[in-house]
Amino acid sequence: MSGSLFVDIAFILLALFAVYTGWRVFRTDSMVRASFFLLLSFIAVGAIMLLLSAMYLGVAMFFMMGVEMMVMALFMVMFMMNPAGLNPMMMVHQHKLSIGAGIVSFVILGAMALLATFPDQPLPADLKEVQSLGEELLGDSMLIFESAGVVLLATMIGVVVLSSQRGRFGSAQEGSMPPGLEPGGDPAGMPQEDDDDGGGHHCH
Repeated sequence: MSGSLFVDIAFILLALFAVYTGWRVFRTDSMVRASFFLLLSFIAVGAIMLLLSAMYLGVAMFFMMGVEMMVMALFMVMFMMNPAGLNPMMMVHQHKLSIGAGIVSFVILGAMALLATFPDQPLPADLKEVQSLGEELLGDSMLIFESAGVVLLATMIGVVVLSSQRGRFGSAQEGSMPPGLEPGGDPAGMPQEDDDDGGGHHCH
């Protein structure tokens, strides 16, 4: 198999995987699962960038989306009213508006990809494109990026601490229960012990 054919096959498979996982973001019934499906879609896009020899953008996609989706998933565990954002819920709202916006966006982006004139001027042979792009992006903004990295790290640590055994609703060992998934419904937390059966069983 020639290298060109291998690249074409890999591109098609990655593109289909990116579209499928992107579609699954809106079809799953969990915010946490949606975050990881979106992460998989972005990873496939980053791999496509590597196939297109955009090394810096591909690796940056891996790092940026990996951290971003993990932070999002942790925030879902911390702040969702149901346990860990894993209970079934509707992921799409305003269906007609969403469908219309998706179709319009697809048509515009597809037209740009097919009709736009892209630059084809080759780069100088001695140009270090990755180093040049890194200096362009981070040269005057290094302090901002480093500060944002420290803030994100502190946020992730805080989320893990707050979503641990002693979370927003108090200690898990002292009977603290979150609100129900529905008004007046049963708490969306750990099952309580059934005292009628001697306390050795749990009701579900």
